[in-house]
Amino acid sequence: MDGVRGGATLSDVSAARIPLEERWPRPAVMGVLNVTPDSFSDGGRYLRPADAIARGRELAREGAALVDVGGESTRPGAEPVDAEEELRRVEPVVEALAGESIPVSIDTSKASVGRRALELGAEFVNDVSAFRADPAFAAVAAEHDAYVCLMHMQGGPRTMQVAPSYDDVVSDVRAFLEERLAFAVGEGVREELVCIDPGIGFGKTPDQNLELVRRLDVLLELGRPVVVGFSRKSTLGRVLGDPRARQGTLAASLGAAVSAFERGAWMLRVHDVRETVDALSVAAAVERGRVVV
Repeated sequence: MDGVRGGATLSDVSAARIPLEERWPRPAVMGVLNVTPDSFSDGGRYLRPADAIARGRELAREGAALVDVGGESTRPGAEPVDAEEELRRVEPVVEALAGESIPVSIDTSKASVGRRALELGAEFVNDVSAFRADPAFAAVAAEHDAYVCLMHMQGGPRTMQVAPSYDDVVSDVRAFLEERLAFAVGEGVREELVCIDPGIGFGKTPDQNLELVRRLDVLLELGRPVVVGFSRKSTLGRVLGDPRARQGTLAASLGAAVSAFERGAWMLRVHDVRETVDALSVAAAVERGRVVV
């Protein structure tokens, strides 16, 4: 199959795809790598390919199980970019990191961007639209036997924080993710390769974000690993008393990560990898009741 490194066939790739929780045992950390000028936390810092590649290597050294490369900001109010520009940003980064055997995720909602990233060696697709923005993306993921993260978002980045409303946020998010999981599997994606993400900060109030983590067990009932991305979100700053906060602190992000892990989260998507890995290592040791050397 074209694009699979080393001349491997699709069956070879499929044979290599073990279930998510075997590929990346819990607790796993996904490192955020925004190759954008306008992401909420680090927009512009890694826009140059050389800077982004160096940052990806650093995230891997710090303990990231997966480096999540994104070329389009999904912060509240963000404007969309076309596939050509998104590819221009992410292609050299994905190619370099995957070429060094660093596990790479592509953070995109476009089938064409996802396909190219998978051809270059990415093994995981992280779609904040859960295959709604480009339904053909599901078939692309299935063709490459890729790992998949389906995220909940109410509305789109430009509108999602305008008066988000739910009957019950946890039940509504669960129903959405259950439907999107069924869609992905129906398009050929293997269920054991799929994880779900409640979409903290994507069309939710601060209280709704906290409720989703507090009742994470409801989402775990779907039988799929759960990813939580609370890192640096404005809700954390508001918890600490700043009603106009645009970001949370490192300490608050670590508290959210440990809290989510204790409620069953499998992977934490974060900006501060080394500190999160350390915090989760201690939390996991407490959960096991022993030290593993």
